[in-house]
Amino acid sequence: MTLGTTSGRPSLRLERALQRQGHRLLAGMDEVGRGALAGPVSVGVVVIDDVCRSAPVGVKDSKLLSHRMRERMVPKIQRWATAYAVGHASPGEIDRYGIMVALRLAGSRALAELARLSVIPDLVILDGNHDWLTDPERVGLLGLLEPGFTLAPCVPVRTMVKADLYCSSVAAASVLAKVERDAMMVALAAEVPGYAWELNKGYSAPEHFAALQCRGPSVHHRRSWRLPGVNGAGDTDHASDRDSMPVMAGALMDDDGFVEPSAEAGNEL
Repeated sequence: MTLGTTSGRPSLRLERALQRQGHRLLAGMDEVGRGALAGPVSVGVVVIDDVCRSAPVGVKDSKLLSHRMRERMVPKIQRWATAYAVGHASPGEIDRYGIMVALRLAGSRALAELARLSVIPDLVILDGNHDWLTDPERVGLLGLLEPGFTLAPCVPVRTMVKADLYCSSVAAASVLAKVERDAMMVALAAEVPGYAWELNKGYSAPEHFAALQCRGPSVHHRRSWRLPGVNGAGDTDHASDRDSMPVMAGALMDDDGFVEPSAEAGNEL
């Protein structure tokens, strides 16, 4: 299905079309934290059925909302959605298995939480052009999910570039994941002070670079990546100019910045 230019507001146009094709229970899914230097990668999922009304006014991709707007959106999204969940994969898992498997782990944990609530979507709309959620061999995840979690159901996936701009369910999922991950990073900033995670949430920022050069990486950093000032890595080794901009009052941090793992990073399972 081809969608025209967006008006700046996501809608349920794609979701309704897919529901008319028989996918009554649809899940929008999006990730945040992929480009961070520290902290988990997180995946949100929002499920809607065919009687859900339009999303709450103001729901957009999390990168287009200030942190206050995102936080105000969370209870509205939770009341609107049929079901919702957020899953995480730790920096240690990113280092051990690679970012793609970590994304799959986080997404599978989110789906497993839905399954625990007896909600199994008929289809997942996944932001982007790569299906990182589906394990082609269905191998390895059983041993990685937490005790008590059921292996996530194998749900068909529909990828869509910029789905977070077009699809209300995906935009809502990005908001839930962003708010939950940001709260985790603020809590970690109190536990491990000095990296200004309360401001940069673990992303590339000058004060984060300076702390890495002075203090070195913490246990919450992704140590397999080319961290600035660590092991001889320079600023050009890890991030684009977009990611290196200082975090200032009112500034929006881009979650889609990508930090290239080093050669030592884990491969996909």
